[in-house]
Amino acid sequence: MKHTHSLTHRAFLVGIFLKGIDGCIELIGGAMLLLTSRTAIVHMVAWVTREEFAEDRHDFIATHAVHWAQHFSASTQHFAAIYLLGHGAIKVALVAGLLRDLRWSYPVALIVLTAFIAYQGFRLYHRPSWPLGLLTAIDVVVVCLIWREWRLRKNPREPGSGGRAGP
Repeated sequence: MKHTHSLTHRAFLVGIFLKGIDGCIELIGGAMLLLTSRTAIVHMVAWVTREEFAEDRHDFIATHAVHWAQHFSASTQHFAAIYLLGHGAIKVALVAGLLRDLRWSYPVALIVLTAFIAYQGFRLYHRPSWPLGLLTAIDVVVVCLIWREWRLRKNPREPGSGGRAGP
């Protein structure tokens, strides 16, 4: 049993580490969106797609990227920036709490990540997307691992917990 806990604990740490990286990327992306002008975004997308258009004037991804950038409104930009900053900050705070083994972080992480999963499920229902589906599946696994770690922390005498019995 101890071997199983060791593997699930490592999986928990990997999952939490990945959530932390994801949160940092969201913070950086949100800050970049806030600090970048709409014109700069249009020019950046044009610069990134120029080689694709040189090879194929009808490249699917490049065409959609340019169309998206040209129709990217200031309000959408601000919403996306604030969303990414908030989402990223929440994830980083939860990861910090979980890695420091703070008791409050386990139930809060379960509630928040489950809410994120519900929202992602809603989006998947209305707009199927395999990348979002994959991220949602990973989130479900991470929530299960957090639940297991929390249970083990609450009940250290549980078989296979590897925890010590209290005084």
